Amino acid sequence: MAPNMDVQIVQKEQIKFLKFPKEDVLDKRKDQIDRFLELQRALSLGNLEHQKVRIVFVDDTGLKKVETTIWGITDKEVILKQSTIIPLERIISIS
Repeated sequence: MAPNMDVQIVQKEQIKFLKFPKEDVLDKRKDQIDRFLELQRALSLGNLEHQKVRIVFVDDTGLKKVETTIWGITDKEVILKQSTIIPLERIISIS
């Protein structure tokens, strides 16, 4: 992620109105595996300690960031509160 790119902060309620392209934002298989492991860790933090995480992702207009609790993970998507979904392949980082 280039340092000069603006990241728009969004509320989780806005995510359902975003459009997501199908291609993965991460090219390397290792980065994709690391992303999934980070999501699993974030899911545990949310379930056990009710801790929020920052998710940086890309929709059809650019970089977005949301601070939220992860409620579930499938092999294709991340599930947030109120059945809000972010496609797994559009997530750049979790912190």
